[in-house]
Amino acid sequence: MITVDGLRAMRVFEGVPEEGLTYLAGAVEDIRLVPGEYFAHEGDERSLFVVVEGLAEITKIVNGDERVIGTRRPGRFFGEVPMTLSTPFPASGRAAGPTRVLKLEPAVYYTLAALAPSVPDRVAALARRYLDSLQTMAAEQREPGVRLIHPRRSARAHRVSGFLTRNQVDFESVTVDAGADAVGDAVLELADGRRLENPTMREVAEAVGLDVAPAVRDYDVVILGAGPAGLTAAVNAAAEGLRTLVVETFAPGGQAGTSTRIENYTGFPFGISGDDLASRAFKQAKRLGAELVVTRTVEALDPVTHELTLDGGDVVGAEVVILATGVVWRTLPLDDVGRFLGNGVYYGAARSDSAVAQGADVSIIGAGNSAGQAALFFSRHARSVTLLVRGESLEASMSRYLIDQLAAIPAIRVETRSEVVALHGADALRAADIADRRTGAVHRRDVDVLFVMIGADAETAWLPSRVALDARGFVLTGADALESGRWAETRRPFALETTAPGVFAVGDVRSGSVKRVVAGVGEGGMAVAFTHQYLALER
Repeated sequence: MITVDGLRAMRVFEGVPEEGLTYLAGAVEDIRLVPGEYFAHEGDERSLFVVVEGLAEITKIVNGDERVIGTRRPGRFFGEVPMTLSTPFPASGRAAGPTRVLKLEPAVYYTLAALAPSVPDRVAALARRYLDSLQTMAAEQREPGVRLIHPRRSARAHRVSGFLTRNQVDFESVTVDAGADAVGDAVLELADGRRLENPTMREVAEAVGLDVAPAVRDYDVVILGAGPAGLTAAVNAAAEGLRTLVVETFAPGGQAGTSTRIENYTGFPFGISGDDLASRAFKQAKRLGAELVVTRTVEALDPVTHELTLDGGDVVGAEVVILATGVVWRTLPLDDVGRFLGNGVYYGAARSDSAVAQGADVSIIGAGNSAGQAALFFSRHARSVTLLVRGESLEASMSRYLIDQLAAIPAIRVETRSEVVALHGADALRAADIADRRTGAVHRRDVDVLFVMIGADAETAWLPSRVALDARGFVLTGADALESGRWAETRRPFALETTAPGVFAVGDVRSGSVKRVVAGVGEGGMAVAFTHQYLALER
């Protein structure tokens, strides 16, 4: 704990009367940091920090890279801009070596300001200087190494764009006339001059430097799926020294990665988007040593040896396998929906879809939290947003806070007992027939963009028969696995263990799981704890 004498010795507190120093000594947080430890993150709520010992580095993400943009030595402030402008932190602060900082919460700072007006004057002057440096940085030209050239409406370009965005790859999107010479559905231009026309996701991944093949043959833990549950398992496993591989079909985040805003995740009082949450977890897992490959699927799992065969024939071995494959959106049961996919009809909704919604009449089929979050997000971009709900109301399936927010936005209309029964359009989606289940009447409405969010199913048909499933295809674990009659061991299965010993299931793919991000995160951490217990038995 800092003392009055310690504060008096610091030049930044010159002029503060004795009563102010006494108050400050009892109110500030005295934080000691190890090298590399962060004391403030970009986007955090405002506070004022004073470096007491050591050296603090100020960092900011610029064009995808973390850049050191300044330092703070003993006696210097950090947080002067947020405190002066009442904004979140525009940059992060971390310890360059063993460091000690004092943290002044806003209430402490304003009390100090009343006792010693010279302090806020000094903080405001520093804030003006710091804002000048941020303006210079913002003026730098962004030079992405990838350009995606495509017609305005292109299913393939939409998928490539989503893939690049969710894999944190900076790129420039260039829209051209559909009839332009030498332009296909999607052309990827690379910094070295190469042009890939209508590339597959694997070709895109290889071109931009993403990992698509495992680095070695054997791992302690192989995690299938990089949603919240899988990424949490990867973070915990890697942090504890386990050789960890994550195999992901598309991009980190899973279905949660398409959520435009998660408002009930602990620690983010103003919410966080699914792709932001996934990005943070992915970077954390990589920093701790986990390996992640994308555009790969698992075609076979040996339930005894835990050997996994990937598409293309690659084989990896694992002591433990964690199934975190999540679920996939259910498809709209209309005969002609296929010709509009990616060209007016989209399954799920992500922030990267804002471009297709810009100025459009958007309809969303669904009544869950994801549909509500999407409606709120797209109302900022679309001309109109209509939420089509089959049930009588939203109350049975959507959180109250979302229902209240939807009701407060005039541009959002909620239509209950409504169902899409037909789609129309020659080159792209132009209209939809909506049935009113109360009256039986069907009317046609202009619809440019239709997002389908009508529930999801597990894709588990590829699993060996040794892994028992419930009637809906979700994986049985723990007590359910034991009661299935398929558990052959003398010991009881661990709580998240399937009927195949050493194969665990977490998150949405698990039978009986709570379909919430925070629940998947908790299960991901638990799975690694059970992994250690299983390995102890085996060894």
